Amino acid sequence: MGHRHDVDRCIGVIMAGGGSTRFGGRPKGLERVGRARLIDRVADALRTCCDDLLLVANDPEAERWIPGVTVRRDVRPNEGGLGGLHAALTHAAAPVIVVAWDMPFVTGALLQRLRTCDPTADAVLPWSPGPRGVEPLCAWYAPACLPVITRCLDAGERAMVGFHHLVRLTVLPEGEVRTFGDPSELFLNVNTTDDLARAQAIASR
Repeated sequence: MGHRHDVDRCIGVIMAGGGSTRFGGRPKGLERVGRARLIDRVADALRTCCDDLLLVANDPEAERWIPGVTVRRDVRPNEGGLGGLHAALTHAAAPVIVVAWDMPFVTGALLQRLRTCDPTADAVLPWSPGPRGVEPLCAWYAPACLPVITRCLDAGERAMVGFHHLVRLTVLPEGEVRTFGDPSELFLNVNTTDDLARAQAIASR
């Protein structure tokens, strides 16, 4: 296979799943952190290391969010984040780097490292201080993951890490992740108004 990461196209996928009830129904990715919307910050990071962008979203307004970016819906609705990853790999038909649209501080340099880290892997995820030990919504996935994810969904498994033992997984270690920034900021999710305030404070430093 060789260094397939370098020769294959890689699609950057903005994952805009989930509800936004904490923001009064307003899509959270359209909130601003610093001078840019969350979704634009994610798109800018992905553009630095991907050949094209794709937005996976079920919101009927999604076509208007980033002009010129293709929008696709979940193939299997109501299957959570794993359903979103299934959609990303289905529509991209290529390796993908996925980033949740509410992670304003993911860097292009980190994403580039995930893309080129291990040519033999099916999935490359960064170490994370969170409960799962890795961050599945800031990660590189090969098309080989799709049939495995499909089988997991068919079996009722919706955990984002539920298929990892069935694929060739590489984890970017903590020490290397930290060279790109503080992991608690790199992988900060804006889920609440408190999170948004924290993100705005970080961006204004």
